[in-house]
Amino acid sequence: MPGSLNHINLWILDEEDRFAIVDTGLDIPPAREAWEKLLAGPLAGRTVARILCTHFHPDHLGLAGWLAERSGARLWMTRGEWLFGRMLTADVRETPPAEAGAYQRAAGWSEARIAEEAAKGWGRFASMVSPIPVAMVRLRDGDEIAIGARSWRVVVGSGHSPEHACLLDEAGKLLIAGDQVLPRITSNVSLSLSEPEADPLGEWLASIAKLKTLPDDLLVLPSHGEPFYGLHARLDALAAGHLGRLDALHALLAEPRRAVDCFMTLFGRQIEDGSLGLATGEAMAHLRHLEVEGRAVRGERDGVYWYRAA
Repeated sequence: MPGSLNHINLWILDEEDRFAIVDTGLDIPPAREAWEKLLAGPLAGRTVARILCTHFHPDHLGLAGWLAERSGARLWMTRGEWLFGRMLTADVRETPPAEAGAYQRAAGWSEARIAEEAAKGWGRFASMVSPIPVAMVRLRDGDEIAIGARSWRVVVGSGHSPEHACLLDEAGKLLIAGDQVLPRITSNVSLSLSEPEADPLGEWLASIAKLKTLPDDLLVLPSHGEPFYGLHARLDALAAGHLGRLDALHALLAEPRRAVDCFMTLFGRQIEDGSLGLATGEAMAHLRHLEVEGRAVRGERDGVYWYRAA
């Protein structure tokens, strides 16, 4: 992967003379070339049984359509993630929708920065994702899927994405965690343009509590970083990090602030242009959660949201 993430971990699950794929990588030439080498090398002579994607983000879903077309295998996803992927790949236009500029203005972006972003067009998601199959097999929370000698239970979380599927092999003590639990970094939790009145951080914290009901001795297979043990300690650290930032943000709101005024408190550093979108979404998610909890009040002036402590 380009950028600071550097890579994504993908998983091959044995099905005797066949195999299942979990997540697929971005639709970029180096990733396609890596798959070509695998399919012509270690995986030669075996059939792709199914393609499972934990969620709709391009590094996970990007090559699912390409792999499905060349193999004839079905795509397996939760309905919410598949629909989001289909929607975003279909929504390509030269001019961004008015809601995008309104969202950026509400967060405190300058008019010049809004115009600069608009000039890039709309629908860049589709440039990183091969055409998504029009049919899929739906994954539901609690489903048991037999793959080879193993049985995997679907554990759905949300906050980072709408309906993220983790896969639990309790007998084998394995958890394919996707982006729901990462060993070193925190997954981005953003207030999306699609649901501006949602509470994704509340959903994320609830998902952390749900995952803490799983056994603590699992080997966690994350999408970024090394596999690790210590699921509960990592979940506690993720929750504590967000709760601490919420408290710091609440203190900052003694005076009215915009989302862009909160970056240093939330991230401890200046935000570069390339990270502005993700940082804005994350700041808006934290401010929205304080609002939902009754700890902050939102006002609006000239299209800009100002938050203050309740």
